[in-house]
Amino acid sequence: MGRYDTSNSEGECQPGSNNQVLSNMLDITDPAEMSVAETELLAQLYFYVFDDFPQALSFPMLSFWHRAWLGNLYPWAGQYRSVDMSKPNIRFASPLQIAKLAQSFEAQYLARFNELPTFNDQQLVAFLAEAHVEFILLHPFREGNGRISRLLLDVMAVKAGAQPLDYSLWDEHKDFYFKAIQAGLARDYQHLERLIRDVLEGQR
Repeated sequence: MGRYDTSNSEGECQPGSNNQVLSNMLDITDPAEMSVAETELLAQLYFYVFDDFPQALSFPMLSFWHRAWLGNLYPWAGQYRSVDMSKPNIRFASPLQIAKLAQSFEAQYLARFNELPTFNDQQLVAFLAEAHVEFILLHPFREGNGRISRLLLDVMAVKAGAQPLDYSLWDEHKDFYFKAIQAGLARDYQHLERLIRDVLEGQR
């Protein structure tokens, strides 16, 4: 697939896709077609979430979002991954630890959802940066973690009284973003804070 190194059957690709598309229930073999399908379904998920804005957040809710988004494509949608996953210089959480780490993530970040309107600008930037990095390093799902994490950031930002984030700056500086995630392995969040601060200030 190119984006990740994985192990076990969850890493299987769709026959006929030249190892470019994960095994899926619609027998899609073209990466471009799969990208369009995932993007269109994600737009529907955004509409659903913001039309019925959450009053609280929990990890089961994030799993529900994931299943609502990708459930028509992948049988494992909404479930914690059972494969080891890594990128160069980053090894994501062991699948054996995901359930425990998800509980910790919920207690540290999701449970504070209703506090967000009381945060000042710096507190919000620091909170969003740390939550995003830790979610990415947890990488609870087989696919779509980055997009679910962006939806989560958008929901948190709106709860705090800001706008959903414009991620074009992140996409333009992918190397910096990737290094910011790497720095998070040592609990250094300042680089991701810089990206979030620049985005929030640019949207005012």
